[in-house]
Amino acid sequence: MSSLGLPKDYGYCVLIAADSVLVLIYLGIRVGRARKQFGVEYPKMYDDDKPIFNCFQRAHQNTLEHYPQFLSMMLLGGLQHPRLSAAFGAVWVLSRLFYAHGYYTGDPAKRMRGAWGGIGFLGVIGCAISFGLNLLEYI
Repeated sequence: MSSLGLPKDYGYCVLIAADSVLVLIYLGIRVGRARKQFGVEYPKMYDDDKPIFNCFQRAHQNTLEHYPQFLSMMLLGGLQHPRLSAAFGAVWVLSRLFYAHGYYTGDPAKRMRGAWGGIGFLGVIGCAISFGLNLLEYI
């Protein structure tokens, strides 16, 4: 246990959380660059005439749609399973780059190059469920 009462290895979860923020910043920068490249002005989220821009926007938006669930499950599950939660978290974070770069090709089907991130997502959910059951003394 750390001086804060957290598992010593919880730092791995904190580092993956920080890394995930860097990935979100990277994806946001890519959308900003795509706006300039394809001439999509603010406040338009999508442009029917610029489907490739929409792929950049969707890659970022989809990550944001899943991010609160991912982060909360990883940080909660990490309280009992810090290394496992961090490992699953790293899988999810890395997969988002493959997902985005597949989408950036302009062929939305290629976003599935990052589908293996589902393993990380389910893994952090499993760690959080285990933590909850342990708190309730069911396991």
